[in-house]
Amino acid sequence: MSNKVEICGIDTASLPKLKAGEVEELLIRMQEGDPEARDHLIMGNLRLVLSVLQKYWANKGISDDLFQVGCVGLMKAIDNFDVTLKVRFSTYAVPMIIGEIRRYLRDANSMRVARSIRDTAYRALKAREQLERELDREVPLEMISERLNLPLKEVACALDAVSTPVSLYEPVYSKNGDAILLMDQISDEKNTDERWTENAALFAAMETLKEREREILYLRYFEGQTQMEVSRSVGISQAQISRLEKSALRQIKSLM
Repeated sequence: MSNKVEICGIDTASLPKLKAGEVEELLIRMQEGDPEARDHLIMGNLRLVLSVLQKYWANKGISDDLFQVGCVGLMKAIDNFDVTLKVRFSTYAVPMIIGEIRRYLRDANSMRVARSIRDTAYRALKAREQLERELDREVPLEMISERLNLPLKEVACALDAVSTPVSLYEPVYSKNGDAILLMDQISDEKNTDERWTENAALFAAMETLKEREREILYLRYFEGQTQMEVSRSVGISQAQISRLEKSALRQIKSLM
């Protein structure tokens, strides 16, 4: 952390660094009733909170809110750590910090997701962390689904459900003051402007038809019925259906 990072009014470059022996000594003093030791532990481990945020939530932007929530997790870890355990404090604190931030993001999410899907998502996130620690690299969704013994599609949908929504007006690139928005990068080859215009013209042309002709075209091209099925529905012969259909199509073609 050599570069200056201002967050919550704190210059993180000036934060103290604690060695493992110092952490253990402060924890013992705190549990013996020294309130200053707790304050030193909190200040000396703020870098740990920031490192967790940078590793797991850098893509969200490290806001003051996330940093403060991470600090709550740090304080819980300090208050609950058992000095008799043969583990480093950071090993115990990191999952506490991550859990507190996840809880905040889950509760602050404006989109309500079913509990079962949420549970699957957090199991998948936990499995991903375990696999990445074991393999020391990013892992594909296929490995996560195998670890959980769940279908790949179910895991992918669950993770998508708990991801933070992104605005279509979110800038994805900016050069010389001209920003390219996310919506500029999304294309829909099916629903193009030309397609919308054609649909509007089609429905306007259909409004000029008689009610029976509109019904025949609807049953034929929107419901997918055969001429024989339409004749039974409308109550006239198949030959009449064929004649009315051709006449209606000619009229629409001329109008469009």
